[in-house]
Amino acid sequence: MSTGLFSQGLDLVKRLLIDRRYFAALAFLVLVGDAVLTQLIIRFIPYTEIDWDTYMKQVKIYIEGERDYTKISGPTGPLVYPAGHVYIHDWLYSVTDAGRNMFLAQQLYGLLYLVSQSLTCAIYYRAGAPNWLVVLLPLSKRLHSIYVLRLFNDCWAVVAAQAAILAYQYNADLLGTILLSTGISVKMSIVLYVPGLLVLLFKRRGLLSTLGHLAVAAAVQISLGLPFLKVYPREYLGSAFDLSRVFLYKWTVNWRFVTEETFLSTLFAKALLIGHVSALVAFGLFRWCRADGGVLRVLERGFRRPSLPAGIAPVDARQTALVLFTSNLIGITFARSLHYQFYSWYAQQIPLLTWRSRLPLPLKIAIPLAIEYAWNVFPSTVASSAILLGAHLCLLLGIWSYGDDSRTPPVRKEVTHTQ
Repeated sequence: MSTGLFSQGLDLVKRLLIDRRYFAALAFLVLVGDAVLTQLIIRFIPYTEIDWDTYMKQVKIYIEGERDYTKISGPTGPLVYPAGHVYIHDWLYSVTDAGRNMFLAQQLYGLLYLVSQSLTCAIYYRAGAPNWLVVLLPLSKRLHSIYVLRLFNDCWAVVAAQAAILAYQYNADLLGTILLSTGISVKMSIVLYVPGLLVLLFKRRGLLSTLGHLAVAAAVQISLGLPFLKVYPREYLGSAFDLSRVFLYKWTVNWRFVTEETFLSTLFAKALLIGHVSALVAFGLFRWCRADGGVLRVLERGFRRPSLPAGIAPVDARQTALVLFTSNLIGITFARSLHYQFYSWYAQQIPLLTWRSRLPLPLKIAIPLAIEYAWNVFPSTVASSAILLGAHLCLLLGIWSYGDDSRTPPVRKEVTHTQ
């Protein structure tokens, strides 16, 4: 009898891990376990103050009526995030007794973390990921820390981006664009998705619709920033969307193996920008449009018939996730500096990207471990930052080998539409 029960148990575990019909059940179990783990972390590991007090002091100045961004500051510096960040922390200020109720603040971030994990599971399901991949999602020590022990604003931007990606997977493109622009209004890092998104929209919707989405995204930014734009537009734009901000060498996670002089140099910044653009162009030219006959065919169709989709092959949920995740990873790989909270930008995307890559199994195991290791070394070292960069580059090469359409359907004959 015990042998029969054991066999049934093994069969149930196998079905949970492999059978697509049990994906939701396994995801639910993973989320329940992660919720318990998160509560244990909040209960037994001390909170570490980094930016929360600054957020609260900045919001207090905003509540008192100040709209000049250059005059809104806190213990760790001036306000450098767009208006969405201000509104979220205005609400947090009101419900946490001006930021003093840390237990409630951590509980709210714990809930936000579970929302983020739930959205990730949904994205994985739509992307055709195997059930067992979601088991890896709760394993990051650093990600738990970013959410419930540090309370960084990155978490809110990430959740908005995840909701947007899921909307795009369901072809709810307008909702996706509104959500993505909302994420950008919290932190500019979400802009890293935009190059990949433009490719997807151009293929799926065509030139005119893509321009319309850009207009919607701009309208969201203007609407949210209006209280500041009306009175101090230059100060708001210069502070909230400052592309020239120089980061401190002591906090870098990814470039510790270069000298501080090199890190701060203009030449180094330009080299990274060239690398970033070159990688995006390479994926755009040789990977993201292969199923449509190549990028030149896509551009030709898009400009010849701007009101119709420029692609031929369907832009499915799998391709949507892979292109957007890759666009984000490229930006992270060539970022001028990565700080510890920035791991939240892509930590939950690594298992899917690694699984989709055409890397040998040992590398598929080593890369996520190497990335997690590098993000947990504090302060960063020459070795940890070199390992991180190597893992990023190796993962990009693995994704390059896979492309975005290894299961490309036969390209159907192009239909001529009369205007």
